Amino acid sequence: MIERADTSNILNIVIIATSDLHGNLWGYRYEDGVDTTNDGMARVASYVREIRQSGAEVILIDNGDVFQGNMLTDDVFNKRVDSVHPVSVALNAMGYSAMTLGNHEFNFGLALIEKFRRELEFPVLAANACYLNGELFAEPYALVEVQGIKIAVIGLTNPNVPRWDGGKVDALRFGPMAETAQRIEASLRAEGKADIIMISAHAGMVAEFDEEGGSDAAEHIVRLVPEADVLLVGHMHITVKERTGDTVIGGPRDRGREVVRFDLTVELGGEGPRVVNREVSIVDMAGWEPDPDFRSLVSEAHQETLRFIEQGGGVSSTEMDGGVLGYATADFQPQDEISGVPAGRLRDTAVITLIQKAMLEASGADVAATSLFSDKADLKQGPLTYADVYRIYPFDNLLYVVNVTGKELKAYMEASATHFKQWQPGDSAISINPEVPSYLYDMFAGIDYQIDLSQPSGSRIINVIYKGKPLADTEQLQLAVNNYRYSSLLKASKLVSATKHWESACSIRDMLVGYIRDRKTLSPEVDDNWSIVGINRQSGSEISDKAK
Repeated sequence: MIERADTSNILNIVIIATSDLHGNLWGYRYEDGVDTTNDGMARVASYVREIRQSGAEVILIDNGDVFQGNMLTDDVFNKRVDSVHPVSVALNAMGYSAMTLGNHEFNFGLALIEKFRRELEFPVLAANACYLNGELFAEPYALVEVQGIKIAVIGLTNPNVPRWDGGKVDALRFGPMAETAQRIEASLRAEGKADIIMISAHAGMVAEFDEEGGSDAAEHIVRLVPEADVLLVGHMHITVKERTGDTVIGGPRDRGREVVRFDLTVELGGEGPRVVNREVSIVDMAGWEPDPDFRSLVSEAHQETLRFIEQGGGVSSTEMDGGVLGYATADFQPQDEISGVPAGRLRDTAVITLIQKAMLEASGADVAATSLFSDKADLKQGPLTYADVYRIYPFDNLLYVVNVTGKELKAYMEASATHFKQWQPGDSAISINPEVPSYLYDMFAGIDYQIDLSQPSGSRIINVIYKGKPLADTEQLQLAVNNYRYSSLLKASKLVSATKHWESACSIRDMLVGYIRDRKTLSPEVDDNWSIVGINRQSGSEISDKAK
């Protein structure tokens, strides 16, 4: 928003920023079949509309992860090449000035990015991503001029993309964020191209992997580029509102729950514009109603996604009945022992067993690994639809098979077991390591094992049995694992030396759809092939998600 103050040489500029919208155009949870009450791009549109109706101009910036994250994007429109993406339609209609690529924009390969770059009416940014020959993959920055004030928006994608998407980005090289921003900011200032510098970085404030170099930490950007007026962050789905020196920093919660508002006061003088005040605030969308015109614009895409669910995830079958894939004879997830802590992290459950059986059947592997991605993941007694499958497996992962030795498999299992803190004498509850979130904690099928929490990390996996015998370090096995875990952990951490030799033609979620549809009726089955040991439950111990 740009407003003239009473003083003729003062200009007030407001930049509104979104991040991690994850395809939530309507304000709807497709997996639950309900409208939301506090998020969605339609509510952001209402907020923006009200400001514009006051006579102000709005500068809109998006910080990435908008073309991925729900059924509308992942299952329907990201797989179409012959129509304009509804997210592109929405962003164009709202009048965004620039968008930075998030890591999830790369999930579907470079072709999808090239497609929506052609569709969007504003620059797509990623200054630190280039082809192997040095050619930039996207624009390094966007220039927005407002009443003579030149605002440069430097866009930085997350440099960890190769960890997560592996071969999909083999043609690209990703550089450190802070050093890239420092070089571009100096060039823009020297060439007189910018009066105000905004940096849009799809990363959290602290390092996610590069703790020593800080290549993926937004706080390192502020240290190297203290001249930046504004730093927009995201990726972590948490509220950020702070100031470092003369830089105001903001980041919103995901799915359009919040937007960031940056207020800049610019003094116009003979020596050129000068920012004399900077403020950052977070605007919660819970108080805003969805914009009806915006919803009308995206209504067909929303309805088509609902039809996709009703048709069983696009499955064509004369045996389908109103989108029903099959039937569950009972609930698959047991009751939690402690409120808020899913039983599926603490013992084998039918949800995990089902996913692993589908993976093993499709791949022919010896061992399968998967995680309980959501605390609420369950298949309830009764009819099962595509939405139920999405709820237990929300990511559009492919399945890989890679040869591993017994020693490599146990190293992987040890890495997974770091999800738990070591049990100490006097403890009354199992504690979760906050540095290893639940989606990084995998459980394994095809082997029997125990996790001894009385031992330190790296020495917890015991009594590993394969085909009735202790697993030897030299044993050769075929491991089925999703593409994300293969790239981001097994290869990035050099836990396995071999390269994947098989890749599924469809997503793991689609495998589950086929598995359920083929069987029609499913009863909860549990392998009970693993357990947690090394804790003393006799003293009234509990299981707690809270770090001690």
